[in-house]
Amino acid sequence: MKPVAGETEVGGRVCLWEEQSGIHGKKIDRQNREPPSRRSGRPGRARYEESSYDESQTESEDYSDDDEDLSYNRGRSSGRMATPRENPPTERPNAVRRMRERRRRKRRDRTEVSCCVKWVVFSQNVLFWIVGMLIFAVGIWAWTEKDTVNNLKRLTSVAVDPAFLLIITGLVTFIIGFTGCVGALRENTFLLATYAFLLGLILLGELTLGVLGFVCREWLKTQAKEQLQVLIRDYREDEDAQDLVDWIQSKWLQCCGITSAGDWNNNMYFNCSSTSSPEACGVPFSCCKPEEGTYANLQCGYGVRRKDDFSDKIYNKGCVDAAQMWLDQNLVIVAAVAVGVAVVQILGICFSQNLRADILAQKAKWTRYK
Repeated sequence: MKPVAGETEVGGRVCLWEEQSGIHGKKIDRQNREPPSRRSGRPGRARYEESSYDESQTESEDYSDDDEDLSYNRGRSSGRMATPRENPPTERPNAVRRMRERRRRKRRDRTEVSCCVKWVVFSQNVLFWIVGMLIFAVGIWAWTEKDTVNNLKRLTSVAVDPAFLLIITGLVTFIIGFTGCVGALRENTFLLATYAFLLGLILLGELTLGVLGFVCREWLKTQAKEQLQVLIRDYREDEDAQDLVDWIQSKWLQCCGITSAGDWNNNMYFNCSSTSSPEACGVPFSCCKPEEGTYANLQCGYGVRRKDDFSDKIYNKGCVDAAQMWLDQNLVIVAAVAVGVAVVQILGICFSQNLRADILAQKAKWTRYK
């Protein structure tokens, strides 16, 4: 039912009122239709002049958040109620501005922390947390298996120590998984920012290594040769280094030595001048070519370098050249893996920052309405 409107003169003031079905009539004191000069001498003059007329209260009552606000004709001569959207109240722009601001605030107040993003970040980092803890535990166990004096001696060559590399890798993975997991679960903005920073730092390091691999290839070769020299020198002194060298030479690259089998002359046990070692002028068993149908012969490399031709028994290719050849043959796979890892890290950074922004928005809203 359309609202019924009318005018009533009360004490020298003209009041507009409207009535709707099911709602009691509500009188709205719009304004005094008479100029101040004509109000003098009217009954009730003192009563209306003593009362305070709050303009802001009238504006808040006249204009609500509803899109169908009624605007009334200000002219005394018309005497009719204006239709919706007719004769907009140009003399009261502040009320319209407040109405629009309330609508925008309502839209902003509907924002909330995305549960999907939160649990994706949490579940992803739970796996990293567990894997990092396991790798760290294995590294600590491998480190404690060595005697303390030997550990102190090898502090200068920790870069090629497998146990130390496991400890560092597991610790970094554990810290990243912890910050991401707990930060998402507890909605902690500091931990989420730390998680994004660590991922960005690792991503920057990977990009730097990739660029160096193409630009400074010769320098990387030199560094790899120096580290392999350390592994060859400590082959019999460190069981972890021995296992790593055997895996590289027999399982991965099928190579022997750094550039050739003669590099094993740098080890005191395989040196041709050694008279007390049965392995003198020989190579480790991982350099030997496997023979089909037979078990691995751990003594196949004893004294093999004393022979003029030993190409049919051991690998002749050096491990540095074999690594470069393997990289050239599997460049697409290596690039795909690198891009996949980078994409996962970038998604982790984006999700954590999105979650952090949602949490900060919620905190700002709570502060505003506190």
